[in-house]
Amino acid sequence: MSDNRDAKWFAEKLNDRTIRGIALETSALIRAGALPVGTKLPPIRDLAFALGISPATLSEAWSELRRQKIISGRGRNGTWVSGDRFIAKPARLASAGDYGNDALNLTAAVPDVRLLPKLEAAMAYGASAENLNSYERNRILPELEEEVRKTWPYEPEAFLATNGGYNAVYTLINALVMPGAAVAIEDPTGMRLLDILEDRGARIIPVKCDEEGPLPSSLEEALRYRPVAFIFQPRVHSVTGQSVSVARMARMAEILRDTDTLIVEDDGIADISTAPRHSMGQLFPDRVIHILPFSKTHGPDLRLAVLSSSRAIVEQIQSYRSFSSGWTSRILQAAAAWLLRDPATEACLDHARKTYRERRAGLIDALGERGVVARHGEGLSAWVPVSSEPFAMVTLAARGIAVHPGAKFSILSSSHLRVATANLAERREYVADAIALAAVHT
Repeated sequence: MSDNRDAKWFAEKLNDRTIRGIALETSALIRAGALPVGTKLPPIRDLAFALGISPATLSEAWSELRRQKIISGRGRNGTWVSGDRFIAKPARLASAGDYGNDALNLTAAVPDVRLLPKLEAAMAYGASAENLNSYERNRILPELEEEVRKTWPYEPEAFLATNGGYNAVYTLINALVMPGAAVAIEDPTGMRLLDILEDRGARIIPVKCDEEGPLPSSLEEALRYRPVAFIFQPRVHSVTGQSVSVARMARMAEILRDTDTLIVEDDGIADISTAPRHSMGQLFPDRVIHILPFSKTHGPDLRLAVLSSSRAIVEQIQSYRSFSSGWTSRILQAAAAWLLRDPATEACLDHARKTYRERRAGLIDALGERGVVARHGEGLSAWVPVSSEPFAMVTLAARGIAVHPGAKFSILSSSHLRVATANLAERREYVADAIALAAVHT
């Protein structure tokens, strides 16, 4: 680096010597072009001395810029300016790629739109929702709360409607988890959950799983890091299709009993599952956050989920929401309440539930006939073991099939494919043949 950008140069430019001030003023210098991309920054100790602050303070400021992808470390070679603007981007989701119109795209574990209920009557009803067009920031429409309480797995203190399941997780993570805090999460897990945690700058502690749910020994190990929160999917795992057993749920409750860790139960697949709903909310009502989205069951354009927790936690989450939308559309909430009361919608959901199960089971059975053993379960995708993810991905791509590598869903090493099955109504045998070829790499 040239002499005019050494520690002395920085000391003359940075006036606010707090962590936040250093991060903001340094990023401003970078965006203004005073520190071009590729510039090497002074060593932390040298710059801290010149600024008259502790190395720890400067290190925290640099950590914030690393999280924003503005600077990056290169080991013993120091720290460099790597970008001139921060663009928040969910790295795993954004790397999905464009597979073209000719590919059989089995990457998106989304509902079959032909199996979703009709929304016309529900939306017409929603247009006459209580308190419509008021700027009053209600947490949840009373009639929606009345409907969800009928099947909620415990009696919570408070409910909150949010703009979908991932919006619920994103909001509560930003409201309750400080950057750098440890968060335990089952592994594998939803790639968008990992994107949210990484964007927040959380320290992700993976908890290994088996066919009954998170492993008790792995959860106990994760708790040694004193995580602020533990996130898991209590009914059907969105990636593996497995359900947490009653016995495993009880064992996890024992492990979590003497901690102050927040327990986030993300019931993302929701009522597509035939498994009964269960929760630790009755045991730990002051720190369980239970989330039920309606995107997979009633339609993604409802943009709706409901979460429950203590009044204090719901208030914290709602306070954070006040920076943005503040409340979820009353039209959509009323429409959802109408759908939850509608017998035809329930019949539609029952048909969808059976169809998704048959499609998933059909692929698992076809793979078994070809020597590829994957677990039966529920949900919108299958978790298929392979000997080499790169080889499997290339083999399937050569046959016009796109799937996700397991690595996108895991912090630990993975040797799996995540294959979406919800829309796999045809070409099952072709897909099974291709996966059988891709699964073994000699």
